[in-house]
Amino acid sequence: MPSDTVVIIGGGPGGLEVARGVAELGTRAVIVEKAAFLGGTPIAENYAALTPNFESAEVAMGRMIDRVAANPLAEVRLESQVTACEGEVGDFRLTVTGPDGESTLECGSIVVATGFQHFDPGRETQMYGYYEYPDVIALQDLEAMLKDHNVVRPSNGKPPERICFVQCVGSRDRHIGNEYCSKVCCGVASKEAIEVRQQLPDCKVFIFYIDMRMYGYWENQIYWPAQEEHHVQYVKGIITEVLPKGDKLLVRGEDTTMGRPMEVPMDIVVLSVGMEPSLGTREMAKVLGIAQNKYGFIDAANPPLDTVSTSREGIFACGAALAPADLEDTVSTAGAAAMRAVVTVRAGAGAAAK
Repeated sequence: MPSDTVVIIGGGPGGLEVARGVAELGTRAVIVEKAAFLGGTPIAENYAALTPNFESAEVAMGRMIDRVAANPLAEVRLESQVTACEGEVGDFRLTVTGPDGESTLECGSIVVATGFQHFDPGRETQMYGYYEYPDVIALQDLEAMLKDHNVVRPSNGKPPERICFVQCVGSRDRHIGNEYCSKVCCGVASKEAIEVRQQLPDCKVFIFYIDMRMYGYWENQIYWPAQEEHHVQYVKGIITEVLPKGDKLLVRGEDTTMGRPMEVPMDIVVLSVGMEPSLGTREMAKVLGIAQNKYGFIDAANPPLDTVSTSREGIFACGAALAPADLEDTVSTAGAAAMRAVVTVRAGAGAAAK
């Protein structure tokens, strides 16, 4: 019997937007979220503000959550995971394991919104010392400090005088298999650099980059303001290692513009880590029987004009479950996935009525 329900796996920005869209189109939406809260990575990692408009991440996610909670056609199941899938388009039967044990959830279509995870910089053979030196941190670590308005050196609790960002950590790297650009790291680093300068006006901020990649309007929204208004210094170069020297960190590499080696002392080194498929994305691909690309993201079946269909009819995906994506991409593909999922459910209901 065809089901009139759309199940959304994941309750981050993409999943929330899918649920909102599905419910507002008059179809029942059920979010299955393994965490005890909604909001995804921006909440889990304590993001301070969103890129590129600097809106509070907590406020923005709260608004998305409220829209879902206010719609009687939307249901949320927290601390729950899809562990099995049977059936076919129009009549899927999912096994959901939650706080009260296992239950069966019937649905006509499914949207995977399981997002991404931050690259573990320890995989870079510790050339940057992320697990060795407390003052080497990652983008998400700095986000939490910025949110608390407490940007300090982890080693001594003092405000830093010099901070640098190292770009493309875990992205565009054939040696580790992540040959792709993670798309958001340059923008997020620039956004964070501006915030550091706002909170610590006397702190000097540097960004060491291979290439700066600013998509859409980001160039005028964050890249030029970072330089012209907030005096962030961008240095084109390759960083080869980070070492302790006294109470500082010595950043070694090559200034590729000048064609000469460089050694610069820093108080904090921020690694601009890229995106990888989340554990949930990898697990759901296997449970649902949908194809992944060679990097582990869910494979879109018919790009570039159909970016949300998967290899299995009736199952769609959105956001960073498909590929590295910023929030604008995530919400856009979530809207497309919601529409396709609702059309699928209604087509099944219409066929059954004939």
